Amino acid sequence: MKITITEPADGEEEEIIVRCRHMDKRLLKLIYAFKAGQEKITALKDGTYFQIAPEEIYYFEAVDNKVFLYLEKEVYETKLRLYELEDTFQGTDFFRASKSCIINLAKVKGLSPAFNGRFEALMRNGEKIIISRQYVPVLKQKLGL
Repeated sequence: MKITITEPADGEEEEIIVRCRHMDKRLLKLIYAFKAGQEKITALKDGTYFQIAPEEIYYFEAVDNKVFLYLEKEVYETKLRLYELEDTFQGTDFFRASKSCIINLAKVKGLSPAFNGRFEALMRNGEKIIISRQYVPVLKQKLGL
């Protein structure tokens, strides 16, 4: 595989051109990750709106018809629904862990089996999140287990 990087002239738009004989899963994952990384999530905290980069997000959680996003030490509210977030981050490190939670696998420190076929994810900020047994097979596939 050859990678060529050129700087655009002044006034030219940046672009990425992909030339390949076969579009495989690895390339699709890279494209999805790049696209998702370009989009920022608008979130609300204390009456002020912020733009949050996806790589800062540890997980999303739905509670009482509201969706919250959790960073290392801060919590924000977003107007997006979990299914919209799941679509936006399809093919990236974000993973649906339960009906009410989407986690960023890049922020997971460790995984361990839990009671009744569930898994527990230990996040890098010390929080623990339960992965429902319904989503464990998808997790194993995503991790190549």
